[in-house]
Amino acid sequence: MDEVEGPDPGRLRVSDAERHQVAEALREAAGEGRLDLDELDARLEAAYAARTYADLVPLTVDLPAHRDQPHVVAGAAGRATTLAGPRARGERHLAILSGMDRRGVWTVPERLTVVALMGGANLDLRQATFAAPEVVITVHAVMGGASILVDPHTRVVLEGTGVMGGYSGPSGLVAAELDASSPTVRVRGVAVWGGVSVERKPRPGGPRRLRRR
Repeated sequence: MDEVEGPDPGRLRVSDAERHQVAEALREAAGEGRLDLDELDARLEAAYAARTYADLVPLTVDLPAHRDQPHVVAGAAGRATTLAGPRARGERHLAILSGMDRRGVWTVPERLTVVALMGGANLDLRQATFAAPEVVITVHAVMGGASILVDPHTRVVLEGTGVMGGYSGPSGLVAAELDASSPTVRVRGVAVWGGVSVERKPRPGGPRRLRRR
């Protein structure tokens, strides 16, 4: 009896989180000198426009393997047979005289590091999915700052150090509504002539809770 072939994995739809993973890998490759600015711009545009794994995978196929990138493993006769690519455990972002913004539906990795040097970062976690029950966000602000938004259901632990700067929060007009299922966001780092604030606000569009992976 002939074997019934399943759907081609390369035609499966990719998520926003996977587009972001590939985009970060491309930026890292450019920082290492593997891509020039024109190549980076072209590939980033293609990454954010990608709809399937077949669109996304070729963008990093000529770069060193990265365990957190989504990829398709080729089987017999070159046919795509297996999907792989666990969620990134860590991300790093650098904002120098510029800004970094994350909002809407996205995945917060277990370890997120942001360096804001005379720049700023805005992290809205209210509609985010967490990669772990506890995530650590490290923000180093040097003559810069960062704003972190959480919903009432998120537990926040501040461990940052201020040097002529500081960490504050969680503040806001809504009270915390914590229970055993509440995810924990641990905020660390050093603020030098800068500041990092955590504010509690209602989830956009309704009171639904943040999701955990």
